[in-house]
Amino acid sequence: MTTKIIVIDDDTAVTDLLSALLRSHGFEVRATNSSTEGMSLIREEHFDLVVLDLMMPDMDGWEICKEVRSFSQVPIIVLSALNDPSMVASVLDAGADDYLTKPTPSRILVAHINRLLRRNGTAPLSADVSIKTNPSKPLPAT
Repeated sequence: MTTKIIVIDDDTAVTDLLSALLRSHGFEVRATNSSTEGMSLIREEHFDLVVLDLMMPDMDGWEICKEVRSFSQVPIIVLSALNDPSMVASVLDAGADDYLTKPTPSRILVAHINRLLRRNGTAPLSADVSIKTNPSKPLPAT
């Protein structure tokens, strides 16, 4: 069974990069640049994990976390350029399971995803944790 991840970020470069990275690790990826579409997809489909930006038009990451937590315990990783400790605490209190700051090396992101999937019991038995992309190349800050 393939692990299904949704990536929600208003920057198409980020969603394209994350989609390619995660697919190279065997994940099934659905990406959207619209927070409202992302919220609809989370309600309509089953995802094993959500990768979410904070600063987006329409609904921001805090709102999405709170709304998702009203009906699901799917793991949520926030990937944001914001690095203010009070903001990190706020989004974790809103329901996020993890918070990483852009730029994040791909190896770190995949390790955090695998950790949350193992914790949630949704990781494949033979999860491939090797890096097939440049492990030193960080994700862009937006």
